[in-house]
Amino acid sequence: MTAHSDRLRRNLVVGGSTGVLLVLLFVYPTSRNHVSTASTPAATPGVVSPKPGSGDLTANGSSEGTRYGPVQVRISIRGHRLIAVTPLVYPASGGRDREISSYALPQLQQEAIAAQSARIDTVSGATFTSDGYRRSLQSALDAAHFRPAG
Repeated sequence: MTAHSDRLRRNLVVGGSTGVLLVLLFVYPTSRNHVSTASTPAATPGVVSPKPGSGDLTANGSSEGTRYGPVQVRISIRGHRLIAVTPLVYPASGGRDREISSYALPQLQQEAIAAQSARIDTVSGATFTSDGYRRSLQSALDAAHFRPAG
């Protein structure tokens, strides 16, 4: 009778442990099984503010959904030059999302300013973020009626 009760006890421990591990597996947030949340709430797309007398213009792009969360940017234009692209919303729900955003967003900004357009390359390892960034950037440029000088 002790062999039967030992086997039953062992089965209960193994079954219970497996159940706990499965619950932890599905509850633990990762970029693959957790819906990404934006770093901040989305801003209203369109022209935000022409700064009186300065010739500066600020415009928000649309919030663009990606596989890992929305991406939205704000542009700043001085004269006929794109001078800044600021990410307002980007994937940041997990450590990997934050890591990708921290290296991809500065590269995307640098390329956009150099190109003076949304025709920029995809950052390796950040394909979805790059695509959302490009779409949001183009919508901001369209809202500002931006045409580069020259």
